[in-house]
Amino acid sequence: MAIHTHDLVVRFPGTERPTLDHISMAVPDESFTVLVGASGSGKSTLLHCLAGLTTPTSGRVTDNDEVVTAPNPRRGVAFQRDVLFPWLSVTDNIDFALVARKVPARRRRQRIDELLDLVGLSPEVGRKRPTELSGGMRQRVSIARVLAGEPQVMLMDEPFAALDALTRLRMQDLLIDLWKRLHRTVVFVTHDIDEAIRLGDTINVLRDGTITEHIANPLGRPRPADSLADQPGYSDVRKTLHHQLGIDHVMH
Repeated sequence: MAIHTHDLVVRFPGTERPTLDHISMAVPDESFTVLVGASGSGKSTLLHCLAGLTTPTSGRVTDNDEVVTAPNPRRGVAFQRDVLFPWLSVTDNIDFALVARKVPARRRRQRIDELLDLVGLSPEVGRKRPTELSGGMRQRVSIARVLAGEPQVMLMDEPFAALDALTRLRMQDLLIDLWKRLHRTVVFVTHDIDEAIRLGDTINVLRDGTITEHIANPLGRPRPADSLADQPGYSDVRKTLHHQLGIDHVMH
């Protein structure tokens, strides 16, 4: 089992209620787990605990039976807004992660081209700076840099939320393809119901700092965006998510 949380509590100073309230969950190896909830539900805080970026008030996170106390290269993190260095080229941004892993210089150039190809970008993009790229291309570069660290677990905090609808769907396709090809474990945070249904094997619903529902996604793969609503089980899962999130309209 890749990651467990054990009775996890996070309480920030000056707040009346805990941000996370006694959360226990399991993330199997090579699974695609989605955390869905409204703003303030605790989903990003939970992801940051999994990454070792936030220290729990009580309880613990374990990764392969080792207690998580700090970030680790085994767990790569992608954020909502890309965290690329704007003063560096795309090549140098990816190279930064390879240098951190102590990859030999003679291997790094080839590896950068491989990673760009993996996320659907040409080698020519490597010469550009992030400010010269579209939002979708920057997120592709961000994912390439995460993959440069060779993480076994990819923790993704609403990485596509700022993208336009069409680019978002393309990035979902890319992520599903990478997950299947590379056999990684993915934990993906979103507030979008259709994104949760399209991506996840399991969907954990967060509300007021607790997991209120754990859903095994009945939809088979692939899940093309244009026919997602036609798949058996879609309407039932969607209704369940709407009910659990306390809404009666589509979340965007």
